[in-house]
Amino acid sequence: MQSILSVKGVSKTYASGYRALDPVDLDIAKGEIFALLGPNGAGKTTLISIICGIVTPSSGSVTVLGHDAMTDFRSARRLIGLVPQELSVDMFEAVLATVRFSRRLFGKPANEAYIEQVLRDLSLWDKRHAKIRELSGGMKRRVLIAKALSHEPAILFLDEPTAGVDVSLRRDMWKLIHRLRDKGTTIILTTHYIDEAEEMADRVGVIDKGRIILVEDKDKLMKRLGKREMRIALQAPMATIPVDLGSWKLSLADEGNTLVYSFNAEDEHIPALLGKLGELGIWYKDLETHKSSLEDIFVDLVERKPEEAAA
Repeated sequence: MQSILSVKGVSKTYASGYRALDPVDLDIAKGEIFALLGPNGAGKTTLISIICGIVTPSSGSVTVLGHDAMTDFRSARRLIGLVPQELSVDMFEAVLATVRFSRRLFGKPANEAYIEQVLRDLSLWDKRHAKIRELSGGMKRRVLIAKALSHEPAILFLDEPTAGVDVSLRRDMWKLIHRLRDKGTTIILTTHYIDEAEEMADRVGVIDKGRIILVEDKDKLMKRLGKREMRIALQAPMATIPVDLGSWKLSLADEGNTLVYSFNAEDEHIPALLGKLGELGIWYKDLETHKSSLEDIFVDLVERKPEEAAA
């Protein structure tokens, strides 16, 4: 894995004694979409703020494409674009002017063609002369992204990028993020919408109480920890599960009218189960399967003890 961002032993303890972040080790691959998930107060924003130079860590190091974020802050920060959770723009400034200004802040020479393309990609070109205060909440969030992209960063941090926007706009943002990745930008996002991470991320990290409890390829994670369930609607209710079905993880629901089979993604015993039901004269009228989502896995992880989550 070619690492573009390396976090080693980074922690944060405030003067009050509150430990916001335990030592974190994390490597982000060039060109990936990485989703950092965690409940409120888990340490997501603290970690991002340290990487972006907004908060000073108590220990550890951050390296961005070989540049130490502590000793060579300017070089490291030029490689990073940050879209904060809060709307932080000059409401009386025009869209085009504020994006141009953001580019100049990073010492980049003027590039009107690039700025225009960014605004077009974000459906902001027609609003380029509008004052930011005149825009909708979703459009203001797009301006934040345009500002973050203005200096052509290698890494884009999105802290709750679709908070407070409607479903249609969320879908548009997903498409935009994929386009940015296709152009080579590395994307790191935090989100409360777990379906957002499931839709977009290549890898997932879960943080809770200041500790990274898991980092894994999304598809491997869902295969390893995901669960599936098949609900078999019976033609006649069943009082107990026959002994001959003891080889399968079964339970009864709906007052005995539904037989529930829990299994993992690699299970190959479903045909045998259905065949056995036929042998026993247990007839069914419908089958329904359900697989756990990334949200189900996330909730399960944060409810476990740390040592169990890492297992």
